[in-house]
Amino acid sequence: MDNINFLMYGEHAVDYGVMGALILMSIISLSLFIERMIFFKRVRMEEYEHRDLLEIDLTDNISIISAIGSNAPYVGLLGTVFGIMLTFYTLGDTGAVDTKAIMTGLALALKATAMGLVVAIPSILFYTIALRKIEKILTRFDVYYG
Repeated sequence: MDNINFLMYGEHAVDYGVMGALILMSIISLSLFIERMIFFKRVRMEEYEHRDLLEIDLTDNISIISAIGSNAPYVGLLGTVFGIMLTFYTLGDTGAVDTKAIMTGLALALKATAMGLVVAIPSILFYTIALRKIEKILTRFDVYYG
C-alpha cells in the first residue's frame, strides 16, 4: 500500500471512526437531556412514598450524560494522536518535507480535538442543569412531604 492510500485510509478512519463516535455521543447526550427535562416537568411527587425512590427516578441516566461530558475530550484527543501519527508516518516514509501535507495532517488532528470539546462542553452543561433541577425537585419534596 503506498503512502497516499495509507494516509487516505487513515484520514477516513479518523473522520468516520472518531468523529462518528463523537457525533453518536453528542446525540445520546442531547437525547438523554431532553428525556430528563420532560420527565422533570411531568414528575408527580405525590406518587412517591419515600424521598430515595424519587431520587432514584430523577437521577436515571444522569451518569451517562456526565460520562459523555468527561470522556469526549479523550476521544477527541485519540483522534488527534491518530492524525499526528498519520502525518509523521507519511512524512517519514516519503522522506520529504511537504508543508501542505504537514498542515493538512495537523488540521485533521485538531479537528478531532475541537469536536471532542464541542461534545464535552454542552454535555457537562446538560449534566449541571439536570443536577440543579434534581436538587430543586428534591427540596420541594422535602418541604411538602418531608
